[in-house]
Amino acid sequence: MNEKLLEIKDSAIRQIKEASNLSALNDVRVAFLGKKGELTAVLKSMKDVKPEDRPKVGQMVNEARKQIETILEETKVKLEKEALDIKLKEEVIDVTLPAKKKKVGHSHPNTLVLNEVERIFTGMGYEVVEGPEIEEDYYNFEALNIPANHPAKDEQDTFYINDKILLRTQTSPVQVRVMERQKPPIRMIAPGRVFRADEVDATHSPSFHQIEGMVIDKNVTFSDLKGTLTKFVRQMFGDDTKVKFRPHHFPFTEPSAEMDISCFKCGGKGCRFCKGEGWIEILGCGMVHPKVLKMSGIDPNEYQGFAFGVGLERITLLKYEIDDMRLLYENDDRFLEQF
Repeated sequence: MNEKLLEIKDSAIRQIKEASNLSALNDVRVAFLGKKGELTAVLKSMKDVKPEDRPKVGQMVNEARKQIETILEETKVKLEKEALDIKLKEEVIDVTLPAKKKKVGHSHPNTLVLNEVERIFTGMGYEVVEGPEIEEDYYNFEALNIPANHPAKDEQDTFYINDKILLRTQTSPVQVRVMERQKPPIRMIAPGRVFRADEVDATHSPSFHQIEGMVIDKNVTFSDLKGTLTKFVRQMFGDDTKVKFRPHHFPFTEPSAEMDISCFKCGGKGCRFCKGEGWIEILGCGMVHPKVLKMSGIDPNEYQGFAFGVGLERITLLKYEIDDMRLLYENDDRFLEQF
């Protein structure tokens, strides 16, 4: 028995020294000290030893086990240190290398322009108001002097949910809602998303954004409208910008006009950007129709007002000289990173 224990111990020590990594060392531990290990098998065979020899044999087995465990632990510590040293060498950090740059997003060109528009109008004392995108037919059409079967509805063909609910075609309904709940004076702009059943092309989209403004007060005239919009476009496109008003028709304003601005690319001389005309159409405007005031609970004999509406995308296209509106919606980083 003594010779067998010495043989097991010598074999274990030899294999422990030959172990090159922690996995191999663990295999040695299992082979000799595991449940089916060689030293464990000797303990299980104690029943075959004479009773008077069992204490001595047991002591010999425990001493052999203790020696093997001691060498195992010492070798484990040594191999762990070697493994750590190798890992540290492989994962060394070169602090002289440039740090990884974090890619930080920025505002969309539409957002940049909207912020600029809001800054200009709030600087003139206007309030920014928002309203629902899913709107009642009454607020989107009837309260704006566009009754059922009016031809203007064909120009603003939209998406109906039912006979009375639709996706708004303009942000003018927000103006009506403000007039119903607030007494004049009123100075507001209403930016937001609108919807029309348009085909997608370079200048049209079924979903786009509008900014509509309105002023209601006593003794408001068309001159106030012209002065306000002139100040707006000059702050947006430059102090040299000229304006021109052309007669037009809108059901909710009377008189009505479309406003052109001198081409800021050529100074009004005519170029490819303005198609040789020297002028660029930018928005529609007019004096609020007395019927619209009356339907909203405001006395047209005491108060007057003006309103205007401009497409946010149109300003963005002009300001940044973009020739295709679809670029604003495609989320192409190569395009958006320019702004």
